[in-house]
Amino acid sequence: MFKKDQQQQRDLFESERNFRLLVEGVSDYALYMLDPTGVVTSWNIGGQRIKGYAPAEIIGQHFSCFYTDIDRANGKPLRALRIAREQGRYEEDGWRVRKGGTFFWASVVIDPIYEDGKLVGFAKITRDITERREAQLKLERMHQQLAESQKLDALGQLTGGVAHDFNNLLMIVSGSLHTLKKAVGNDPRCLRALSAIEGATKRGASLTSQLLTFARRQSVNPQAVDVAEQIDAMREVLDSGVGNAVSLQIAVDPGVWPVMVDVTEFETALVNLVINARDAMTGGGVITISAHNDTPGEAETEHVAISVEDTGIGIAPDVLGKVFDPFFTTKPIGKGTGLGLSQVHGFAHQAGGTVKVASELGKGTKITILLPRKEPADAAGDVDAVETGGSGTVLLVEDNPDVAAVSTGLLEQLGYTVRRVASAEAALREIELDGIDLVFSDIVMPGKMDGLGLAHHLKAVRPGLPILLTSGYSDSARNVRGDFPILRKPYEIHELSQAIAKLPR
Repeated sequence: MFKKDQQQQRDLFESERNFRLLVEGVSDYALYMLDPTGVVTSWNIGGQRIKGYAPAEIIGQHFSCFYTDIDRANGKPLRALRIAREQGRYEEDGWRVRKGGTFFWASVVIDPIYEDGKLVGFAKITRDITERREAQLKLERMHQQLAESQKLDALGQLTGGVAHDFNNLLMIVSGSLHTLKKAVGNDPRCLRALSAIEGATKRGASLTSQLLTFARRQSVNPQAVDVAEQIDAMREVLDSGVGNAVSLQIAVDPGVWPVMVDVTEFETALVNLVINARDAMTGGGVITISAHNDTPGEAETEHVAISVEDTGIGIAPDVLGKVFDPFFTTKPIGKGTGLGLSQVHGFAHQAGGTVKVASELGKGTKITILLPRKEPADAAGDVDAVETGGSGTVLLVEDNPDVAAVSTGLLEQLGYTVRRVASAEAALREIELDGIDLVFSDIVMPGKMDGLGLAHHLKAVRPGLPILLTSGYSDSARNVRGDFPILRKPYEIHELSQAIAKLPR
């Protein structure tokens, strides 16, 4: 009997020893005991690895030292012990503090330990799940970005469809105005009415252009832009956008070169930069828009540098490299889409330039768009905004009969003979009959082949045939890449005349 008791004691001692070695040897979890008041009574290697304390440093200390100052002030450590005692278990994920004062995201479990019905302490398990939390948050952000992207895409499709139809309506109104002007003569009342209609048409075209830019379905229409004039023309809009607390200053050097850009995209980029600068100055400040010629050297391209500088909070170094990423934003949910600076980046590179950002925390941010100088030789090829007569036969490819009627009228007023078809397939059949001097085709058309496909086909089989494309909206227009000139709808007779005059013969 005595030997049996000894064996049981040895077995119990060995079991306790093995359990202690197991607990002390676990490195992925902090496993330790607390007395009933929360004082640490044991410590394992996992606790030392995760929290940084050696056993001699932490045993005898209250476990509240692992909590943040705010949590301690709110009584969270003792509340956790009370919940564990009353409910039999306490579980939580939250911030905890290491020995050096750094934070980590912890998964915590506290179990009460009883002996003969009496509470003798608590068993506490802590695991560092910071990496898992960051991965989860990244996944959630990706889901949010995907949802935002899908929402914007749906809005873009709806907006683009409406804008496409609206541009055709504006084309009919705009094209008919020219005919009406000639019919009314010098009647002042009629001329005032026509002027009002013309102004409303241009305003509608501008609004539609903005809708298409938002929808990312605007075909780029580069033209010579006087930077100083364009910034000055936008001053009133920008002033109202920054509010009373922010002072807007403009410093454009005299003699700044013109640039070749899409005007709408240029305006959108400038507005995005100014609004972004305004949001960086919650307490007010100064925004400076500046422009100057940049002449780096003979072997390098000459640029115009357009900068927007603020006196705001600046951008942290770890964030600086992400500011042009689509959907990246430091603003709260609902306050920003993260698309503003990505549009600026896309605009600059699409125009053949680049964009740079310089920032220092507490000292503001300066973002500079570098755009290639418009070559002086380009000016010689510009055609004034006048109607230039023409001759020959134009094949008009347009499926909308009302738009086709207006376009036919404009072409005939310029002196052309017009043959009209409603599809690319019909255009190919008409081309076989010969007698066509110019093809003027819409890009968006029903059938298997659109206007761009027609243009590429004709370029292959009739390389010398001049081709002019037109579009008020088209994803395909972005793939033209300069292969064919594009006239944006709605267009006026002088714009049509200019576009035809510039075609290679």
